[in-house]
Amino acid sequence: MDFYEVIRTRRSIRSYKSDPVPEETLTRILEAARVAPSGSNRQPWKFIIVRNEEIKRKLARACHNQMFIAEAPIVIVACGYNIHWNRGEYMGDLSMLVDVSIAFTHLILAARAEGLGTCWIGSFSNREVKKILNIPEDVNVVAITPLGYPKDESFGEPGPRKPLSEIVSVDHF
Repeated sequence: MDFYEVIRTRRSIRSYKSDPVPEETLTRILEAARVAPSGSNRQPWKFIIVRNEEIKRKLARACHNQMFIAEAPIVIVACGYNIHWNRGEYMGDLSMLVDVSIAFTHLILAARAEGLGTCWIGSFSNREVKKILNIPEDVNVVAITPLGYPKDESFGEPGPRKPLSEIVSVDHF
């Protein structure tokens, strides 16, 4: 699939078939995240693959009862480490969020290229997710996504988007 088609047709999928994701497909998707760029090549991420049905249900409840999350055969939780470094006025602790989000975007787009659906979940109880997955206190949960084959929803063209003239400036704001 053409890269621009992947970008244009990626959607948040909220209904999944129970069909398993082949291991080699999952590996390719994770590999896409692994090779993502990060500030000073710090790679401050860790991805937790969840297949256990009870854990998926607990995670869905921790995501404000978005129970569709538990329908997918896999749930991926993206975590980040705050690696402090002395780089002047760079983004500080926000750099970890940026780096993990770049890797997670790679993962989401790779999943679409493989014909799989995802839904970037940013609304969850950080405390509950950390408790469910035994995530250390100094590690942050950045994002969660179900991963699986879409059941009812199809990929297609995006909904209304602002024109470039509204979102791009040249030489000044």
